[in-house]
Amino acid sequence: MYAERASRLTGAVVWTNTPSGPGTAPVLPDGCMDLLWNEGRLLVAGPDTHAYVTHGRPSDWAGVRFCPGTAPALLGVPAHQLRDRRVPLSHLRPASEVRRLTAQVNAAPDPTTGLEQVALRWAGAADRPDPLLQRLVTALDAGRPVAATADELGLGARQLHRRSLAAFGYGPKTLARVLRLQRALALARAGVPFAETAARSGFADQAHLARDVRELAGMPLSRLLARPG
Repeated sequence: MYAERASRLTGAVVWTNTPSGPGTAPVLPDGCMDLLWNEGRLLVAGPDTHAYVTHGRPSDWAGVRFCPGTAPALLGVPAHQLRDRRVPLSHLRPASEVRRLTAQVNAAPDPTTGLEQVALRWAGAADRPDPLLQRLVTALDAGRPVAATADELGLGARQLHRRSLAAFGYGPKTLARVLRLQRALALARAGVPFAETAARSGFADQAHLARDVRELAGMPLSRLLARPG
């Protein structure tokens, strides 16, 4: 069973996922990065460009999901280096620090509490999020075209692409596509008919929606909505 709540860290979400049966639901691209706990270990999930399926036996997971563009400043690594990857935190931070943080998370009342405390400390020591990148995410999430958004932000195409790679792990067109998928899924899960979902979320038509869902989620929309979690 998956559950989430808003974090005390602005824009972040704290979540848990406890398997309730065989198989695991795919993790879909959402523009975010996560600090993860699994069986006493700390890991980092990079930004995904396609559905990610956890292999191995089912186990409990917990995480802090950072809003798009914010995690690289906390981790000290460009997002594109972690694209489509799950890596131990020890690959990114000194081993002594990771041992200390792991012990703190494992000693917390629950893993989410410990993870949230780590994230809050990191955020307190990091620079403030770039407001330009926040404006980019807001514009693209509202369905604004990439070229028009770049003009509004006063950025050239190459500069916008370079900054997007570092912050989000991929270019602005991929970010726009991922955010559009998430808009569509929210509508479809609320019971909006697929044709209306496609129109309201920015797809050319229902066929365009179906193609994008297959490419990004790895399965048809109807099958995706039928999966638990």
